[in-house]
Amino acid sequence: MKGTGVNTNMRILIVTDAWRPQVNGVVMTLERLAQSLEHMGVGTVFLTPEGFRTVALPGYTEIRMALTTPAQVAQRMDAANADRIHIATEGPLGLLARRICIARGLPFTTSYHTRFPEFLRARLPVPQEWTYRWLRRFHNAGNAMMVATPSLAAELGERGFTNIRLWSRGVDTAQFNPARRTDPGLGGPVFLYVGRVAVEKNLPAFLDLDLPGTKVVVGDGPALPDLKARYPQAVFMGLKRGDELAAIYASADVFVFPSRTDTFGNVIIEALASGTPVAAYPVTGPLDILAEGGGVLDEDLRAAALAALRIPRGEAHRRAGGYDWNESARQFLAHVTTAIPQHSHTWSAA
Repeated sequence: MKGTGVNTNMRILIVTDAWRPQVNGVVMTLERLAQSLEHMGVGTVFLTPEGFRTVALPGYTEIRMALTTPAQVAQRMDAANADRIHIATEGPLGLLARRICIARGLPFTTSYHTRFPEFLRARLPVPQEWTYRWLRRFHNAGNAMMVATPSLAAELGERGFTNIRLWSRGVDTAQFNPARRTDPGLGGPVFLYVGRVAVEKNLPAFLDLDLPGTKVVVGDGPALPDLKARYPQAVFMGLKRGDELAAIYASADVFVFPSRTDTFGNVIIEALASGTPVAAYPVTGPLDILAEGGGVLDEDLRAAALAALRIPRGEAHRRAGGYDWNESARQFLAHVTTAIPQHSHTWSAA
């Protein structure tokens, strides 16, 4: 590994099982991170499922898991010639990269993006503590584990995770802003959800609500056909991106976030930046983002949604002002450089 400090020659290897064509918060966060680091003169190299044989994750055809060997992963890691190693996910590539780092005595950092214990428990009768035990072992082997919010840091600390660092997120306010608001041509008020359409997102908790106006769902996922059949009164728009998505956010009256298991909720700050107040449960993610306004938290999601209608759109927009992708990248860079000391030994196969 090259022996450089924090300078414009630094290269960071990021290992991630989540990658294009997936559309989710992990992929978006890593892409924006790389863009911001590049502006700081720091290079990133991604080790992803691209270039490997892959198999679809059961129930998620868009999620492809790499089928590979330690030797193949080690070869990719060698070719990266990186100064720091960050393992972003706990999938096949993350597991192999962790194994290689430990075998070679190479330090690394990790990040906790997904609540796998809850994700798995929603599909299979696997006790959550079994999965948390495995995740503790995975992450505690690293020099630091990055999480998006203080409440998640506190929760994981109580579960025995160590070396926890806060790494917040950002929002593109040029893309997502109130100026994109138009008349959506739907009966108002418009209550909006944006995100993956899957069981762990708890969408029936939103779609079952007795609310005036129109419920709109934007996104794709394995639960979409079933939900469209069960809730014909809702408007399902499918996957949207770019300016079209930004206009949908800004044109809604309330953004409803029914998930209880997300670790952050990038869509929340995209809605806020668009001037749309948020209704959510008082759980990790919403608790941290909405603590100072911009939305309503309540175990009664209907009450939260109706109360959010009364929040001024300017208040919601101002609440997004504290989230900046460049600041997010600076936090990440500080963690990988302070958690991992400089090394003068050669980055090569053991």
